[in-house]
Amino acid sequence: MSQSALARACRVDRSTLSQLLSGATPRMPGAQLLGDMAAVLGVSADWLLSLSDRPESAADLLAASLSIDAAPRALVDERIFGWHREAAGYKIRHVPANLPDMLKTDEMMRWEYAPHLGKTTEQAIGASRDRLDWMRSSSSDYEIAMPLYELDSFVRGEGYYRGLPRDVREGQIARLLSLHDTLFPRLRLFLFDARQVFAAPITVFGPLMAVLYSGQHYLTFRDSERVAAFARDFDRLVRNAWVSDRDFPGHLTRLGAELRA
Repeated sequence: MSQSALARACRVDRSTLSQLLSGATPRMPGAQLLGDMAAVLGVSADWLLSLSDRPESAADLLAASLSIDAAPRALVDERIFGWHREAAGYKIRHVPANLPDMLKTDEMMRWEYAPHLGKTTEQAIGASRDRLDWMRSSSSDYEIAMPLYELDSFVRGEGYYRGLPRDVREGQIARLLSLHDTLFPRLRLFLFDARQVFAAPITVFGPLMAVLYSGQHYLTFRDSERVAAFARDFDRLVRNAWVSDRDFPGHLTRLGAELRA
């Protein structure tokens, strides 16, 4: 845009604008003119004054740093797979709402999702397989932290898992042990005591984004400060884990023996 065009758009004399842009005798614009120029140019006033290295307006920055999207009942959404692909090569930290979908057996997912999804249960199973295949082939490391009570309730068929057939539970334990044996240390699982520390369902995709699951929506944070804060929260879970990644197979084996007893 030429100086003349900008001056006309801001309804000021061209000479006034020339003085503002002069390197020899620069002037500070008034608030009204500064706001008009920022609006015409589609940038922020802070950027015009060299107070920010980001030209976007505060509203645009906020919109880019936080988004809210509807969440499906099961993780069949292509967005989730896209987030994993976007974060390829970074460590992915995950606190699931229950057992992680990509680690579940097909029988487990059919029991869990068929009452809600019907025929699309098979889509959920396919999406779970795709993410597990991606994890196997990608350069990302995965850390998953779950509360102790989640596996205890699962093994005993209590709470959320009430009515889950025993053979499905046994198959799921065998599946977790097999995956841990195959994928460790790129896949590391931790169990924390929820009486000491708490975590909402969240996935932190390296330094790129953190996605909080509310049950009905995904809240996606992309600003570096908040992503780093969520990563520190997750690392606190790992430091305070009641069952470490190396102790996880032994703990799971003991729970499996309890189930078979």
